[in-house]
Amino acid sequence: MKIEIVKPAEIETRSFEIIGEILGGRVLDPENEAVIKRCIHTSADFDYADNLHFSKGVTSLLADALKQGADIVTDTMMARAGINKSKLGQFGGQVHCFMADEDVARDAADRGVTRATVCMEKACAIKKPVIIAVGNAPTALIRLKELIEEGRILPEGIIAAPVGFVNVVESKDQIMELEIPHIVARGRKGGSNIAAAICNALLYR
Repeated sequence: MKIEIVKPAEIETRSFEIIGEILGGRVLDPENEAVIKRCIHTSADFDYADNLHFSKGVTSLLADALKQGADIVTDTMMARAGINKSKLGQFGGQVHCFMADEDVARDAADRGVTRATVCMEKACAIKKPVIIAVGNAPTALIRLKELIEEGRILPEGIIAAPVGFVNVVESKDQIMELEIPHIVARGRKGGSNIAAAICNALLYR
């Protein structure tokens, strides 16, 4: 097999061309196409052309919220690292991840809950619009839904992409029941890289 010669600056563009070639004649929803292709680009997994669920108008709504300065709260440092903080900062937003905070670790240990649970509670103290992007912990989504129902937080939107087995599918299904704008990676697939990829696609929309 012949190695394709591609200049460094052209690798991403060529990657998206290949994605288009593999998708063939399939037509994606123009509203959500950039998000879908960004997830495929990040993972090389074409299942994301089918398993991403978008509530009505969510892509435009969340992109606009970010451009108006909304912050992002993630459940992993990996997702935080993957989000383009420079681009977000141009709009006046920042990314928060509380997983490494000492008070979060202490509270989680004292109560016998996950740090992700406490992180969602800590997000309630942010006094500006926020988007919640979960790429690892279904417990974050479970607690987030409770906090919304308790009236303690009302995010601009939710990106639900935890990966794994225990309560992963169930926690995502709960988010899809909410009227809050959401993008959900249905099933067991997802991850911090997918959560970050969705955020970045929205930032560059």
